[in-house]
Amino acid sequence: MKRLLSRDRIRYQAPVLVCLLAIVVLLLMPTGFEGALNYQQAERCRAEVISVNNSAVIDTGLVRSGEQLCQLTILDGMFRGETVTGVNMLNGSLEQDKIFVPGDTALVVISHDGDEITNVTMSDHFRLGWEALLAVIFAVFLILFAGRTGVRALASFVLTILTMWKVLVPAYLRGYNPIWVGLAITLFLTVLIIALVYGFDRRCAAAVSGSFLGILVTCVLGVVFTDLFQIHGAVMSYSESLLYSGYQHLDLTQIYMASIFLGASGAVMDLSVDITSAVHEVMEKRPDLPWREAVKSGLNVGRAAMGTMTTTLLFAYSGGYIALLMVFMAQGTPLDNLLNYKYVAAEIIHTVIGSFGLVTVAPFTALTAGWLLAGRGAPRTAALPRRKESADTNK
Repeated sequence: MKRLLSRDRIRYQAPVLVCLLAIVVLLLMPTGFEGALNYQQAERCRAEVISVNNSAVIDTGLVRSGEQLCQLTILDGMFRGETVTGVNMLNGSLEQDKIFVPGDTALVVISHDGDEITNVTMSDHFRLGWEALLAVIFAVFLILFAGRTGVRALASFVLTILTMWKVLVPAYLRGYNPIWVGLAITLFLTVLIIALVYGFDRRCAAAVSGSFLGILVTCVLGVVFTDLFQIHGAVMSYSESLLYSGYQHLDLTQIYMASIFLGASGAVMDLSVDITSAVHEVMEKRPDLPWREAVKSGLNVGRAAMGTMTTTLLFAYSGGYIALLMVFMAQGTPLDNLLNYKYVAAEIIHTVIGSFGLVTVAPFTALTAGWLLAGRGAPRTAALPRRKESADTNK
């Protein structure tokens, strides 16, 4: 019995060690783009805005153009304590422009020739402090309400961010096939994230199998319908800027295709874990249940969950393009014209194809969970807290 518990504990704790090791490796791993030319011979630092000069700012209705001159005190870096004049260029775009007032903290880029400052450009407001505070509050609440599970969820959150930034984005910039890279990274994250929930056991195998099959369906449909809809990847924000920055070799359309199943993978994993947990609980109560009955139970849970999960992606994506829809309505754009615009069609692909993944993951997970968990007697990988309670009862 002790040997069995020890083996189960190893399977349950092993994903944590693997995840922490992966996080350390990713933190130490360079992206290969640290030496980009944009910030060579430049010092990035914080600066406090002492005063502003708006005499060169031109107001035209809602937008402003020209330049804003700001007196700054450098707060860190090699020029700390110096007072300089920074330039805030205004391009007439509410989306990109920013206005500073005395007392603001700005992120500035100081171009210099040795110890001599040649130019000070004001990049944006400095927000890292508030972002760090928000991250800490999120981590505290997650751990406070979920305990050990919250720690595991936090580890998976950090792992996902680092994998996207250190592996996915550099691979795309180097021109690797976006679809194959996206599928490989999605599979890697799916295995580790679900293993952090279950440990390396049959439940993990069932949930991973079901979710990845759903992601594959999303991938195939995304490729097919992107071609049928004649969508170019330039519909993605800032994609054209990427081309003009020297990356003309990138296939933006394939990157867009990969973004479809990447965006849906989180919801797909969520549904697969729900169904797997439901089948596991049924088998805990009825270990003699045939696998077909277990599959039916999983399908019933999947049907109930799909009633709300199919609108999950709709709500998630609708917030991003609500302003676009408001513009169309304000201009009196006919509905058939609206649905034919490539920006709207691109969002329809994201939403509907992502929902296809959710629809298909339910039967896939029900089948894999029923086959892997049923007809094998009571699972040996019961949750650790439950084992402790039974051990206390035996005493």
